[in-house]
Amino acid sequence: MAEPVRVMLEQGKKKRLVACAFDWPGWDRSARIGADALAVLATYRPRYARVAELAGYGAEFTATGDFEVIEQLDGIGMTDYYGVSGRAATPETEPMTDAECERKIALLRASWILFDTVAARVSAELRKGPRGGGRERDEIIWHVNGAEIGEFAPKVGVKVPRETIGGAEALRAYRMEFVEEIREHHRSGEPARSWALQFLIRRCTWHMLDHAWELEDRDLTLTD
Repeated sequence: MAEPVRVMLEQGKKKRLVACAFDWPGWDRSARIGADALAVLATYRPRYARVAELAGYGAEFTATGDFEVIEQLDGIGMTDYYGVSGRAATPETEPMTDAECERKIALLRASWILFDTVAARVSAELRKGPRGGGRERDEIIWHVNGAEIGEFAPKVGVKVPRETIGGAEALRAYRMEFVEEIREHHRSGEPARSWALQFLIRRCTWHMLDHAWELEDRDLTLTD
């Protein structure tokens, strides 16, 4: 039988429910409370398969089975407002093996590759939202990389100037340092400050993929 995909459900107080396939970092999707968040998560299985393939785990991902909800947690304010997971699943608070750490790092790196590739090919001006809003491509690039550099990487002690975003070589060096510090924290058993290390990886990967998919969906070079 196919191995089930373990899922944690994180529910906000009023608006949104997030389904997190936490063993596959970045495969988190949200829905309005009362809607089927698992069905929304399932629609992104083909898109996440590209990430797994880039990371070298395409066959493993293809072999996964149905969802298995293992716990439901109360969310935080951002759960309701942004539809983003703010809590670690219980298994994410447990120690990883070295192999599992490398697997999750590979998926994080795959999210960087996908984001960079998509950002390089989509239109500079993006399709507007239903109310005429939304960031343009370059604003999204600065937002996504800036959040990682300014908010997430410092949790494992990596601090570089925000201007790192603007240079390909500097960004590559920063990412190598980030990966090494994740490994070091894994070896020492240290958390990422107040976050579990596995949650840090998932949050970074989700943010990259969420905006990579946004870029794809709003790309004006595609014809309807």
